[in-house]
Amino acid sequence: MEQNSLRAKGKIGAAFILILLCALPGICFSVEKAPIFDVITIDSPITPPVANYILQNIEASGKAGADGLIILLDTPGGLDLAMRDIVKGIMNAPLPVIVFVYPPGARAASAGLIIAVAAHVAAMAPGTNIGAAHPVAIGIGGKDMDKTMGEKVENDAVAYVQGLAKQRGRNEAWVEKAVRKSESITAENALRSKVVDYLAADVRNLLEQMDGRSVTLAPGKESLVLKTKGAVINEKKMSLRHGILIALSNPNIAYILMLVGLAGLYFEFTNPGALLPGIMGGICLLLSFFALQTLSVNYVGVLLIIFAILLFIAEIMVVSHGLLTIGGIISLILGSLMLFDTPDPALRVSLGVLIPAVATISLFFAAVTAMVVKAQLRKRYTGLEAMVGEEGEASTDVREEGRVFVKGEYWRAFSEQAIAQGAKVRVVAVEGMKLKVEESK
Repeated sequence: MEQNSLRAKGKIGAAFILILLCALPGICFSVEKAPIFDVITIDSPITPPVANYILQNIEASGKAGADGLIILLDTPGGLDLAMRDIVKGIMNAPLPVIVFVYPPGARAASAGLIIAVAAHVAAMAPGTNIGAAHPVAIGIGGKDMDKTMGEKVENDAVAYVQGLAKQRGRNEAWVEKAVRKSESITAENALRSKVVDYLAADVRNLLEQMDGRSVTLAPGKESLVLKTKGAVINEKKMSLRHGILIALSNPNIAYILMLVGLAGLYFEFTNPGALLPGIMGGICLLLSFFALQTLSVNYVGVLLIIFAILLFIAEIMVVSHGLLTIGGIISLILGSLMLFDTPDPALRVSLGVLIPAVATISLFFAAVTAMVVKAQLRKRYTGLEAMVGEEGEASTDVREEGRVFVKGEYWRAFSEQAIAQGAKVRVVAVEGMKLKVEESK
């Protein structure tokens, strides 16, 4: 009995101690959660699909409870509207957004600079550069803006980037130079000039340096202290959908798709029933239309390219001895050069793509046109037209009326000169069901 009583008391005591321990904050088996930082990579011009990809990841990381989103950035620049969408997304993000110009050899030029300035934390890897953010002054039809409008665009860009730099505590004077004078600096100079916050070899090194840094997510909100010690790096791979959309927004790919699409439709029209060229051409053309709507396009260039295709088709209908084909090639070249309405190299078709593409397409159309024209000029082997040039024998005297034996058949015939029976004759024309012949010498 005493032993059972002691056991019961022991259990009660153990339960009391356990309850006491759980009542003490931080003692009852508490395990601190390691911070999580999502990482995405942007290594292309800034276009609407890229902006959409970044904004979706900011929202997704916030909902997933990540402690921050790191954007590995390598861009030559891009479209102003897409860049501003990204900046607005960062300024109103539910979590810290860190822009890291990485890997070594990368750059954050033009729109990339402004995105980095807007970030809660900006960092660069050794061997990278940042800057050259002078706005591209383009007017209607691809013509340069006048001086007054150019100054307005420039001043607007300066005010915009300086406002961002002031809010993030970065060098306002230098970002103005980057816009007005297209200045660009190395990672080391950017750190010394307080354009960026850290110089880091990789993401892990950056996280180690950021530990304890205070950031403000939005104006009026309390500061947030970053805890990055022992952080988990969650590298997020780009989905196939986003990868395709971003690839399509590349001007080189958009241009090639348009040419392939037009070539496919041209082949289908000249060879009805082939099907495959028409189907593939239609798909490529529709994809190119999607891509063109995300880029700064000069529609005069598009019309010139379409006009070139029409000239190639007209060559088949009208024998111009190659003049229509030459006109089509000239129109294709001019349209290709004028297609994208911007002097920004990142948003234009590169000459390394343009020259081979124009040469290949021109040779393709010239070859197909030559084949069609050759087929049209080839001697016919069927029908009444095939009788022209054939030789036979006069079965009767032939003048205004007569009969001839040609290709194993007897035909009614006539001639401008009298032909005696038994003479060799040659067909020179077919009129209805009568042959016009002449004596063959």
